[in-house]
Amino acid sequence: MSKVSVLKTSPANVINDYSKLMDLAEYKKFVKKENETILKLNLSWSLYYPACSTEPWQLDGVLKKLKNDNYSNLHAVENETVVTDVIKGLKQNKWKNVLKRYNLKFEPLTKVEWVKFKPKKELLALNEIFPEGNYIPKMFIGKNVVHFPTVKTHGHTQMTGAMKNAFGGLITKKRHHCHKKIHEVIVDLLTIQKEIHPGIFAVMDGTVAGDGAGPRTMIPKIKNYILASGDQVAIDAISAKMMGYDPMKIKFIKKAHDLGLGCGDVSQIDIVGEDISKVNFHFKTNKSPVVFWDQMFRKGALSFVEPLLFHTGLFKSAVFGSAFYHDYLWYPTVGKSRVNKFMKLILIA
Repeated sequence: MSKVSVLKTSPANVINDYSKLMDLAEYKKFVKKENETILKLNLSWSLYYPACSTEPWQLDGVLKKLKNDNYSNLHAVENETVVTDVIKGLKQNKWKNVLKRYNLKFEPLTKVEWVKFKPKKELLALNEIFPEGNYIPKMFIGKNVVHFPTVKTHGHTQMTGAMKNAFGGLITKKRHHCHKKIHEVIVDLLTIQKEIHPGIFAVMDGTVAGDGAGPRTMIPKIKNYILASGDQVAIDAISAKMMGYDPMKIKFIKKAHDLGLGCGDVSQIDIVGEDISKVNFHFKTNKSPVVFWDQMFRKGALSFVEPLLFHTGLFKSAVFGSAFYHDYLWYPTVGKSRVNKFMKLILIA
C-alpha cells in the first residue's frame, strides 16, 4: 500500500518537522545513499510569491535532514521557461542563501547536457508533441530524484504537485507546447522517471497554500501542513483531497492510477502522521487571463490561430504579454500587497 506522511507544523518547528515527515514516509527506502540524488526545485515565478515556488524553509528542512543522515552527492537543479529567469529565481526565492549554508552549489539545467531519450514504454503524448524526439538532462539518468512541489491550484490542471514538478526537469524550456495535452504529458513524465531514476521521492510544502488562479496569481492561505511520499501519484491525490477536490476526477491522477504508475485512490493510501479525514480547504481553481487565453488559442474556439501564434516569431509577443501582465501589472498592483500581508502574518506567528 502506498504511504503518504502528513504533519501539521508551525513557523517555529517547520525545519525539524520536515525531518519527522521524511522519516514517517520512510524516505530512505526511496532515496538510497549509494546513488547520487537530484534535488528538483520548483520555479514557477522568478519573483517571490507565497506558495508559488519551492519555499526556502522547505529546501532548508530537507537539506538539513539529508545532511544529518550523511547523504552526499546532492545536485540542486531547476530549469528556466520562456517567462522565468532561473538565476533571478534562485536569488528572489532565497534558495541561494539556503544552498550556501549547506555548502551546495546550484546547477541550472540551462547549463547541462541534454540527450535524446526514448523510453521503453509507450507514451501518451510526448512523441506527438516532439516528433523529433524528447530530450532530457543526461545528469538525471541513474540518479535518485527528490521533488519540492507546493500545495496549490493550477489553471491548466486544476491542481499541481509532485507529478508536474518533473515538467520543469525533463522537458526543455519549449515545454509550453505541452499545454495542449498537459494531463497526458504529466503521466508520460512519470513513465520516464520510473525508467531513469532508481528512486523517486517528493516533499510537498503546504505551510502556505495557493488558492484560485494558479500557478502564480493565487491567494496565499496559511494551512501549516507538509506532506511527503515515495508515490508521486499518492501524494498528489492526498494534496488534492486536502484542497477539496476528488483526486480520481483529476485527469492526470486518474490516468497515472489506471496505468499502475501509483495510487490515486485515497481509500487505498496509508496516511500517517495527522488525521486529515475532515480536512477540506475548499479551494476553487480559477484561470488567470494568461492561462485563459493560452487555452483558448491552443485548444479552444481560437485554436486555428495556434500554428501562427505559437510556432512562429509571433510567439515573442505572447511571451512579452505574459511577462508584462505577471511582473509589471499584476505583481506590483495585487501581488506585492499579498506578499506583505503574508510576511506580517509569519512575523506574528
